[in-house]
Amino acid sequence: MAELNDRDQKLVQYLNEAYGKEKELEAALQAHIGMTARAPYKRRLQRHLRETKSHARQVERQIKRLGGDSETLQRLAGQATAALKGPVHALRGSGEEEKLLKNAKTEYSEEAEEIATYTAIEAFAETVGDRDTAKIARGIRREEERMARYLERLIPQLTTAVVRSEIPSDQRSDGRRGSRRRTQGRRNIRGGTRGRRTQARTAARRGRARGTSRRRTTRGRS
Repeated sequence: MAELNDRDQKLVQYLNEAYGKEKELEAALQAHIGMTARAPYKRRLQRHLRETKSHARQVERQIKRLGGDSETLQRLAGQATAALKGPVHALRGSGEEEKLLKNAKTEYSEEAEEIATYTAIEAFAETVGDRDTAKIARGIRREEERMARYLERLIPQLTTAVVRSEIPSDQRSDGRRGSRRRTQGRRNIRGGTRGRRTQARTAARRGRARGTSRRRTTRGRS
């Protein structure tokens, strides 16, 4: 195998880091899918697991195209880390909803790391003129960004589920208190507006009455 130049060595390094992360996340996602009872969330994780496996294959092919090899130690390290994380994730939280929330938070942070990784690969590849690597990195990054946006919307929902599951009803507002405050605020604004209008009409009537009275007085003197 020919020795790689500096450009390709650096690209292979970055791609190997991405490959190791993808293999790590495969096992982590499988563990999370097994813990998830919410059907829409489970389906989205299953879809992203398929995407993650596809990402690993694309990155591995690109490493080989550049003349490198997907590093065995990198792959084993990623799988070992994920194997350790799986049982730890299963022990998270005091209840089912709490476990789901913590998993989603972990997934969100992992997506952020992957987005950063592929952003760097894309920028490096474009700068050194490797359009193929840049295109692959860009495509993967966009899928990671879609997953991150999904998790960003999901986390508040899971947090609300934790509140309803673990916090007594007399210790939560469920948004009603804020709603009452907003309603009362709107009433106060409308009331204040009506009051100002009434005051203006009263002042206008008084002004007209005073004007009429003055005219009458003037005619009497004449």
